[in-house]
Amino acid sequence: MTGFESFVGVNPWTALFTFCNMLITFSVLKHFLFKPVKKMIDDRQQEIDTMYADADAAKQKAVALEQEYQAHLQSIKAERDSLLRDATVRAQKREEDILNEARSEAASIRAAAEADIAQERKKAVNDLKNEIGGMAVEIAGKVVEREINEADHQALIDEFIRNVGDAS
Repeated sequence: MTGFESFVGVNPWTALFTFCNMLITFSVLKHFLFKPVKKMIDDRQQEIDTMYADADAAKQKAVALEQEYQAHLQSIKAERDSLLRDATVRAQKREEDILNEARSEAASIRAAAEADIAQERKKAVNDLKNEIGGMAVEIAGKVVEREINEADHQALIDEFIRNVGDAS
């Protein structure tokens, strides 16, 4: 059994050497493999966390910019509405001014036309008076020339009315 014992047997020096070899291998692996890999994983995790933090900050900034944009848009809309109201008020006032000016101009034109009509009427009345006066003088001259009876008197009146009708 010595052969088999040597084949299966445990040599304490070999076991100790194997155990020390295993410790050295683990420490070398830990130093040269596990630590750099862990450092690389930690760095990558930190980079990912930084990216998430930057993304959250960018998202918050975008939300803040959107709110600022909406507020600015609302102020622009309010300003636009105010300008439209002011323009409408100014346009209505201008319309009223133009209408009042047109009414006053029409009134002055009407007053001038009425004054012209009154003047023409006075002129026509004066012309008619002059003509009537001339006719009256003619009739008086004819009456003086002859003595008139009732029939001649009526004929003179009719002739006078006809002359007045022709003159107008």
